[in-house]
Amino acid sequence: MTIAPAGRGRARERGSTSDGAGAVILAACAIWSLISAAGRETGPEGVLLALLAVAAGFACGRICGTLLPVATATVAAVAALLLGLLSRHGVPGATATTDTAPGHAGAAAALLVLAAGAACCAAAASRQVPLRFALRLLALGTACAAPALRSVAGFAAALGVLLCSLAAARMRQRLLGLAGLALATGLVVATSWAIAADALPQGLKVSLEGPLTAHRVQLWQDALELAGEHPVLGIGPGRFAELSPTVEQTVHSDGKPHSAPLQQAAEQGVTGVVLLGTSFGWLLYVLWRSPRSTAVVLTAGTTLTALAVLASVGNALSLTPVTAGAGLLAGLASARSPIVEGTAGAGCTADDGEDRTHGTPEPDGVGTGR
Repeated sequence: MTIAPAGRGRARERGSTSDGAGAVILAACAIWSLISAAGRETGPEGVLLALLAVAAGFACGRICGTLLPVATATVAAVAALLLGLLSRHGVPGATATTDTAPGHAGAAAALLVLAAGAACCAAAASRQVPLRFALRLLALGTACAAPALRSVAGFAAALGVLLCSLAAARMRQRLLGLAGLALATGLVVATSWAIAADALPQGLKVSLEGPLTAHRVQLWQDALELAGEHPVLGIGPGRFAELSPTVEQTVHSDGKPHSAPLQQAAEQGVTGVVLLGTSFGWLLYVLWRSPRSTAVVLTAGTTLTALAVLASVGNALSLTPVTAGAGLLAGLASARSPIVEGTAGAGCTADDGEDRTHGTPEPDGVGTGR
Protein backbone atom coordinates (compact mmCIF):
# COMPACT_ATOMS: atom_id res chain seq x y z
CA MET A 1 0.00 0.00 0.00
CA THR A 2 2.99 2.31 0.42
CA ILE A 3 4.47 1.59 -3.01
CA ALA A 4 1.94 3.60 -5.00
CA PRO A 5 2.45 6.90 -3.15
CA ALA A 6 6.23 6.50 -3.50
CA GLY A 7 5.83 5.86 -7.23
CA ARG A 8 3.64 8.92 -7.57
CA GLY A 9 6.21 11.00 -5.69
CA ARG A 10 9.01 9.88 -7.97
CA ALA A 11 6.83 10.55 -11.05
CA ARG A 12 6.05 14.07 -9.82
CA GLU A 13 9.74 14.74 -9.15
CA ARG A 14 10.75 13.61 -12.63
CA GLY A 15 7.87 15.58 -14.14
CA SER A 16 9.03 18.73 -12.34
CA THR A 17 12.59 18.13 -13.52
CA SER A 18 11.58 17.70 -17.15
CA ASP A 19 9.29 20.73 -16.99
CA GLY A 20 12.10 22.79 -15.51
CA ALA A 21 14.44 21.63 -18.26
CA GLY A 22 11.84 22.60 -20.85
CA ALA A 23 11.50 26.07 -19.35
CA VAL A 24 15.28 26.50 -19.48
CA ILE A 25 15.46 25.33 -23.11
CA LEU A 26 12.64 27.61 -24.27
CA ALA A 27 14.16 30.53 -22.37
CA ALA A 28 17.53 29.81 -24.00
CA CYS A 29 15.86 29.83 -27.43
CA ALA A 30 14.29 33.20 -26.68
CA ILE A 31 17.51 34.70 -25.30
CA TRP A 32 19.58 33.47 -28.23
CA SER A 33 17.13 34.95 -30.73
CA LEU A 34 17.55 38.31 -28.98
CA ILE A 35 21.34 37.93 -29.00
CA SER A 36 21.42 37.09 -32.70
CA ALA A 37 19.17 40.09 -33.41
CA ALA A 38 21.17 42.55 -31.32
CA GLY A 39 22.61 45.50 -33.25
CA ARG A 40 20.79 44.63 -36.48
CA GLU A 41 17.69 45.89 -38.18
CA THR A 42 15.78 42.70 -37.59
CA GLY A 43 12.87 41.56 -35.51
CA PRO A 44 12.85 38.41 -33.37
CA GLU A 45 9.13 38.81 -32.74
CA GLY A 46 8.23 35.86 -34.94
CA VAL A 47 10.54 33.50 -33.02
CA LEU A 48 9.32 34.79 -29.67
CA LEU A 49 5.69 34.37 -30.74
CA ALA A 50 6.35 30.77 -31.78
CA LEU A 51 8.04 30.01 -28.45
CA LEU A 52 5.18 31.62 -26.55
CA ALA A 53 2.67 29.57 -28.55
CA VAL A 54 4.49 26.31 -27.74
CA ALA A 55 4.73 27.16 -24.04
CA ALA A 56 1.10 28.26 -23.79
CA GLY A 57 -0.11 25.21 -25.70
CA PHE A 58 1.94 22.87 -23.52
CA ALA A 59 0.65 24.41 -20.29
CA CYS A 60 -2.94 24.29 -21.54
CA GLY A 61 -2.49 20.66 -22.56
CA ARG A 62 -1.12 19.73 -19.15
CA ILE A 63 -4.07 21.32 -17.36
CA CYS A 64 -6.84 20.13 -19.67
CA GLY A 65 -5.21 16.72 -20.06
CA THR A 66 -5.46 16.16 -16.33
CA LEU A 67 -9.14 17.11 -16.22
CA LEU A 68 -10.67 16.09 -19.57
CA PRO A 69 -8.05 14.39 -21.75
CA VAL A 70 -10.37 12.84 -24.34
CA ALA A 71 -12.69 15.84 -24.65
CA THR A 72 -9.78 18.26 -25.02
CA ALA A 73 -8.03 16.14 -27.64
CA THR A 74 -11.28 15.74 -29.57
CA VAL A 75 -11.94 19.49 -29.59
CA ALA A 76 -8.35 20.10 -30.70
CA ALA A 77 -8.76 17.59 -33.54
CA VAL A 78 -11.96 19.22 -34.80
CA ALA A 79 -10.47 22.72 -34.53
CA ALA A 80 -7.33 21.73 -36.43
CA LEU A 81 -9.41 20.01 -39.10
CA LEU A 82 -11.59 23.09 -39.59
CA LEU A 83 -8.52 25.32 -39.84
CA GLY A 84 -7.03 22.93 -42.36
CA LEU A 85 -10.17 22.97 -44.48
CA LEU A 86 -10.17 26.77 -44.41
CA SER A 87 -6.46 26.97 -45.22
CA ARG A 88 -7.07 27.52 -48.93
CA HIS A 89 -8.31 30.99 -47.94
CA GLY A 90 -5.34 31.54 -45.65
CA VAL A 91 -4.51 30.26 -42.18
CA PRO A 92 -4.49 32.63 -39.20
CA GLY A 93 -0.86 33.22 -38.36
CA ALA A 94 0.37 32.34 -41.86
CA THR A 95 2.15 34.62 -44.24
CA ALA A 96 0.43 35.04 -47.58
CA THR A 97 2.21 33.52 -50.54
CA THR A 98 1.38 32.53 -54.04
CA ASP A 99 3.69 29.51 -53.86
CA THR A 100 1.01 26.92 -53.23
CA ALA A 101 3.28 23.95 -52.48
CA PRO A 102 5.31 25.34 -49.58
CA GLY A 103 2.75 27.92 -48.55
CA HIS A 104 -0.90 27.22 -47.81
CA ALA A 105 -0.62 23.57 -48.81
CA GLY A 106 2.14 23.14 -46.24
CA ALA A 107 -0.06 24.79 -43.63
CA ALA A 108 -2.93 22.46 -44.51
CA ALA A 109 -0.67 19.42 -44.24
CA ALA A 110 0.55 20.41 -40.77
CA LEU A 111 -2.96 21.16 -39.52
CA LEU A 112 -4.34 17.89 -40.88
CA VAL A 113 -1.54 15.97 -39.17
CA LEU A 114 -2.36 17.71 -35.90
CA ALA A 115 -6.05 16.87 -36.34
CA ALA A 116 -5.34 13.21 -37.06
CA GLY A 117 -2.86 12.96 -34.18
CA ALA A 118 -5.20 14.58 -31.66
CA ALA A 119 -8.06 12.30 -32.73
CA CYS A 120 -5.84 9.21 -32.42
CA CYS A 121 -4.58 10.34 -28.99
CA ALA A 122 -8.18 10.76 -27.85
CA ALA A 123 -9.00 7.29 -29.17
CA ALA A 124 -6.02 5.75 -27.39
CA ALA A 125 -7.03 7.42 -24.12
CA SER A 126 -10.73 6.48 -24.28
CA ARG A 127 -12.19 3.46 -22.48
CA GLN A 128 -15.31 3.32 -24.63
CA VAL A 129 -15.00 1.14 -27.72
CA PRO A 130 -17.63 3.01 -29.82
CA LEU A 131 -15.95 6.32 -29.05
CA ARG A 132 -12.54 4.94 -29.98
CA PHE A 133 -13.94 3.73 -33.29
CA ALA A 134 -15.57 7.11 -33.99
CA LEU A 135 -12.37 9.01 -33.20
CA ARG A 136 -10.27 6.81 -35.46
CA LEU A 137 -12.88 7.27 -38.14
CA LEU A 138 -12.42 11.03 -37.67
CA ALA A 139 -8.66 10.58 -38.15
CA LEU A 140 -9.29 8.59 -41.34
CA GLY A 141 -11.67 11.27 -42.59
CA THR A 142 -9.03 13.88 -41.86
CA ALA A 143 -6.53 12.02 -44.04
CA CYS A 144 -9.10 11.65 -46.81
CA ALA A 145 -9.75 15.39 -46.72
CA ALA A 146 -6.13 16.11 -47.69
CA PRO A 147 -6.51 15.33 -51.42
CA ALA A 148 -9.35 17.85 -51.60
CA LEU A 149 -6.84 20.45 -50.37
CA ARG A 150 -4.27 19.25 -52.92
CA SER A 151 -1.99 18.19 -50.08
CA VAL A 152 -0.34 14.86 -50.88
CA ALA A 153 2.02 15.33 -47.96
CA GLY A 154 -0.92 15.90 -45.62
CA PHE A 155 -2.63 12.72 -46.80
CA ALA A 156 0.50 10.59 -46.39
CA ALA A 157 1.41 12.08 -43.00
CA ALA A 158 -2.11 11.90 -41.52
CA LEU A 159 -2.59 8.33 -42.74
CA GLY A 160 0.83 7.42 -41.35
CA VAL A 161 -0.13 8.83 -37.95
CA LEU A 162 -3.32 6.75 -37.94
CA LEU A 163 -1.51 3.52 -38.89
CA CYS A 164 1.24 4.12 -36.34
CA SER A 165 -1.39 4.79 -33.69
CA LEU A 166 -3.01 1.42 -34.39
CA ALA A 167 0.37 -0.29 -34.19
CA ALA A 168 1.30 1.57 -30.99
CA ALA A 169 -1.68 0.01 -29.18
CA ARG A 170 0.25 -3.30 -29.11
CA MET A 171 3.70 -1.93 -28.28
CA ARG A 172 5.28 -2.11 -24.83
CA GLN A 173 8.69 -0.48 -25.33
CA ARG A 174 8.03 3.20 -25.78
CA LEU A 175 11.73 4.04 -25.60
CA LEU A 176 12.46 1.97 -28.70
CA GLY A 177 9.59 3.61 -30.58
CA LEU A 178 10.61 7.14 -29.61
CA ALA A 179 14.22 6.42 -30.54
CA GLY A 180 13.05 5.28 -33.98
CA LEU A 181 11.05 8.49 -34.40
CA ALA A 182 14.06 10.60 -33.45
CA LEU A 183 16.21 8.68 -35.94
CA ALA A 184 13.64 9.20 -38.71
CA THR A 185 13.59 12.94 -38.04
CA GLY A 186 17.37 13.09 -38.08
CA LEU A 187 17.51 11.29 -41.42
CA VAL A 188 15.06 13.73 -43.01
CA VAL A 189 17.00 16.73 -41.70
CA ALA A 190 20.30 15.25 -42.87
CA THR A 191 18.84 14.54 -46.31
CA SER A 192 17.54 18.09 -46.72
CA TRP A 193 20.93 19.41 -45.63
CA ALA A 194 22.68 17.12 -48.12
CA ILE A 195 20.40 18.31 -50.92
CA ALA A 196 21.21 21.93 -50.10
CA ALA A 197 24.94 21.12 -50.05
CA ASP A 198 24.68 19.17 -53.33
CA ALA A 199 26.21 16.16 -51.56
CA LEU A 200 23.85 13.48 -52.90
CA PRO A 201 24.39 11.35 -56.01
CA GLN A 202 22.99 13.03 -59.09
CA GLY A 203 20.27 10.45 -59.71
CA LEU A 204 18.99 10.60 -56.14
CA LYS A 205 19.15 14.38 -56.12
CA VAL A 206 17.08 14.64 -59.31
CA SER A 207 14.45 12.21 -57.99
CA LEU A 208 14.08 14.18 -54.76
CA GLU A 209 14.20 17.59 -56.40
CA GLY A 210 11.09 16.76 -58.44
CA PRO A 211 8.57 16.68 -55.55
CA LEU A 212 10.49 19.32 -53.59
CA THR A 213 10.64 21.72 -56.59
CA ALA A 214 13.79 23.44 -57.83
CA HIS A 215 12.68 26.72 -56.26
CA ARG A 216 12.68 25.25 -52.77
CA VAL A 217 16.08 23.65 -53.29
CA GLN A 218 17.45 27.04 -54.33
CA LEU A 219 16.07 28.56 -51.13
CA TRP A 220 17.83 25.83 -49.13
CA GLN A 221 21.07 26.52 -50.95
CA ASP A 222 20.79 30.22 -50.14
CA ALA A 223 20.18 29.39 -46.47
CA LEU A 224 23.18 27.06 -46.31
CA GLU A 225 25.40 29.65 -47.98
CA LEU A 226 24.32 32.33 -45.51
CA ALA A 227 24.92 29.91 -42.64
CA GLY A 228 28.45 29.31 -43.91
CA GLU A 229 29.13 33.05 -44.04
CA HIS A 230 27.69 33.68 -40.54
CA PRO A 231 28.15 30.41 -38.60
CA VAL A 232 28.06 31.81 -35.06
CA LEU A 233 25.29 34.40 -34.79
CA GLY A 234 23.63 33.94 -38.17
CA ILE A 235 22.25 36.85 -40.13
CA GLY A 236 19.54 37.60 -37.56
CA PRO A 237 15.92 36.42 -37.21
CA GLY A 238 13.71 37.41 -40.11
CA ARG A 239 16.52 38.66 -42.38
CA PHE A 240 16.55 35.76 -44.84
CA ALA A 241 14.27 37.63 -47.23
CA GLU A 242 16.72 40.55 -47.39
CA LEU A 243 19.80 38.49 -48.22
CA SER A 244 18.49 35.59 -50.30
CA PRO A 245 18.98 36.05 -54.07
CA THR A 246 16.22 33.53 -54.76
CA VAL A 247 13.70 35.46 -52.69
CA GLU A 248 14.61 38.70 -54.46
CA GLN A 249 13.91 37.08 -57.82
CA THR A 250 10.58 35.58 -56.71
CA VAL A 251 7.35 37.53 -57.00
CA HIS A 252 5.17 37.55 -53.86
CA SER A 253 7.55 35.33 -51.90
CA ASP A 254 6.96 34.90 -48.17
CA GLY A 255 10.70 35.35 -47.58
CA LYS A 256 11.35 32.03 -45.84
CA PRO A 257 13.58 29.11 -46.84
CA HIS A 258 10.86 26.55 -46.02
CA SER A 259 13.07 24.41 -43.81
CA ALA A 260 13.19 25.05 -40.08
CA PRO A 261 16.72 23.67 -39.50
CA LEU A 262 18.17 25.57 -42.46
CA GLN A 263 16.33 28.73 -41.45
CA GLN A 264 17.78 28.43 -37.95
CA ALA A 265 21.24 27.86 -39.39
CA ALA A 266 21.00 30.92 -41.61
CA GLU A 267 19.36 33.30 -39.15
CA GLN A 268 20.71 32.12 -35.77
CA GLY A 269 23.81 30.13 -36.57
CA VAL A 270 24.92 26.77 -35.22
CA THR A 271 23.61 27.54 -31.74
CA GLY A 272 20.13 28.11 -33.13
CA VAL A 273 20.19 24.70 -34.82
CA VAL A 274 21.37 23.03 -31.61
CA LEU A 275 18.62 24.71 -29.60
CA LEU A 276 15.99 23.66 -32.14
CA GLY A 277 17.16 20.05 -31.98
CA THR A 278 17.32 20.17 -28.20
CA SER A 279 13.73 21.42 -28.05
CA PHE A 280 12.53 18.48 -30.13
CA GLY A 281 14.58 16.08 -28.02
CA TRP A 282 13.03 17.54 -24.87
CA LEU A 283 9.53 16.89 -26.19
CA LEU A 284 10.43 13.25 -26.87
CA TYR A 285 11.97 12.96 -23.39
CA VAL A 286 8.82 14.35 -21.79
CA LEU A 287 6.77 11.78 -23.68
CA TRP A 288 9.12 8.98 -22.59
CA ARG A 289 8.60 9.92 -18.93
CA SER A 290 4.86 10.45 -19.34
CA PRO A 291 2.51 8.53 -17.00
CA ARG A 292 0.15 8.00 -19.92
CA SER A 293 -0.11 4.70 -21.72
CA THR A 294 2.43 3.77 -24.37
CA ALA A 295 -0.28 3.98 -27.05
CA VAL A 296 -0.96 7.64 -26.23
CA VAL A 297 2.74 8.47 -25.94
CA LEU A 298 3.76 6.90 -29.25
CA THR A 299 0.77 8.40 -31.05
CA ALA A 300 1.73 11.87 -29.86
CA GLY A 301 5.38 11.17 -30.68
CA THR A 302 4.47 10.08 -34.20
CA THR A 303 2.43 13.23 -34.72
CA LEU A 304 5.23 15.49 -33.51
CA THR A 305 7.69 13.62 -35.72
CA ALA A 306 5.42 14.09 -38.73
CA LEU A 307 5.27 17.81 -37.95
CA ALA A 308 9.07 17.91 -37.61
CA VAL A 309 9.44 16.24 -41.00
CA LEU A 310 7.03 18.73 -42.58
CA ALA A 311 8.90 21.58 -40.91
CA SER A 312 12.18 20.25 -42.31
CA VAL A 313 10.90 20.54 -45.87
CA GLY A 314 8.29 23.27 -45.45
CA ASN A 315 7.11 26.28 -43.50
CA ALA A 316 5.01 24.61 -40.79
CA LEU A 317 6.70 26.08 -37.72
CA SER A 318 6.10 29.63 -38.94
CA LEU A 319 2.37 29.15 -38.34
CA THR A 320 1.14 30.03 -34.86
CA PRO A 321 -1.77 27.50 -34.84
CA VAL A 322 0.68 24.71 -35.65
CA THR A 323 3.22 25.56 -32.97
CA ALA A 324 0.47 26.05 -30.38
CA GLY A 325 -1.16 22.78 -31.43
CA ALA A 326 2.13 20.89 -31.16
CA GLY A 327 2.63 22.18 -27.62
CA LEU A 328 -0.97 21.33 -26.73
CA LEU A 329 -0.60 17.76 -27.99
CA ALA A 330 2.66 17.24 -26.09
CA GLY A 331 1.03 18.60 -22.93
CA LEU A 332 -2.00 16.33 -23.32
CA ALA A 333 0.16 13.24 -23.83
CA SER A 334 2.33 13.98 -20.80
CA ALA A 335 -0.37 15.13 -18.34
CA ARG A 336 -1.01 13.21 -15.15
CA SER A 337 -4.53 11.82 -15.23
CA PRO A 338 -6.56 11.19 -12.05
CA ILE A 339 -7.14 7.57 -13.03
CA VAL A 340 -3.45 6.89 -13.62
CA GLU A 341 -2.52 8.35 -10.27
CA GLY A 342 -5.34 6.56 -8.52
CA THR A 343 -4.20 3.20 -9.82
CA ALA A 344 -0.45 3.67 -9.59
CA GLY A 345 1.29 0.46 -8.66
CA ALA A 346 -1.53 -1.61 -10.17
CA GLY A 347 -1.07 -0.74 -13.80
CA CYS A 348 0.85 1.74 -15.88
CA THR A 349 3.32 3.82 -13.89
CA ALA A 350 5.94 6.36 -14.73
CA ASP A 351 8.76 4.66 -12.81
CA ASP A 352 10.65 3.69 -15.94
CA GLY A 353 8.48 5.09 -18.70
CA GLU A 354 7.14 1.65 -19.74
CA ASP A 355 3.81 -0.11 -19.38
CA ARG A 356 3.89 -2.91 -16.82
CA THR A 357 0.40 -4.28 -17.27
CA HIS A 358 -0.01 -7.87 -18.43
CA GLY A 359 -2.24 -8.72 -21.34
CA THR A 360 -3.97 -5.91 -23.20
CA PRO A 361 -2.97 -2.48 -21.86
CA GLU A 362 -5.85 -0.45 -20.53
CA PRO A 363 -6.13 3.04 -22.03
CA ASP A 364 -5.97 6.19 -20.01
CA GLY A 365 -8.94 7.73 -18.36
CA VAL A 366 -11.56 9.82 -20.05
CA GLY A 367 -11.93 12.47 -17.42
CA THR A 368 -14.90 10.87 -15.67
CA GLY A 369 -13.55 12.02 -12.36
CA ARG A 370 -13.16 8.48 -11.07
